[in-house]
Amino acid sequence: MSVSVHAVADYFILKVDREAGDDMTHFKLQKMLYYAQAWHLAMHDEPLFDQPFEGWVHGPVCREIYERFRQLGWSPISADGIAADSNQFDEDIHEFLDEVWEVYGQYSAAKLEQMTHQEEPWIEARHGCAPDTPGHTPLSEETMRTFYRTRMLARRRIRER
Repeated sequence: MSVSVHAVADYFILKVDREAGDDMTHFKLQKMLYYAQAWHLAMHDEPLFDQPFEGWVHGPVCREIYERFRQLGWSPISADGIAADSNQFDEDIHEFLDEVWEVYGQYSAAKLEQMTHQEEPWIEARHGCAPDTPGHTPLSEETMRTFYRTRMLARRRIRER
């Protein structure tokens, strides 16, 4: 079951605890969406949403979301004008997105970038590009699925011991 990438983006934007001083930048949002997509592929063998990611200098980027927020640059994304729609996802998707947020939402955008730069899907898409050279090669969903499924299965084996 595919959902709207914009709905997932809005969900993460609204999860931010702004009263505690937290914010969501375009930079961090891209990484949150990437991890949601990657883990959904690994766990459910299908993408969460239909839009692909590209291997950009600072990590995976969904071009459609980039176009939506590009005018903000590195500034935080406001929750103004984003309406919470509790019916946009079923309970399983809510739980899944909450788990992604719990695991990855605690990290800064820079830390998330560092993490993606050490992982095979981004490395594969950036193959042959200099570190500061723009690149728009799509990340392989099959590589994403395989890489994160392997991580998931390895963690299960460790827990079983």
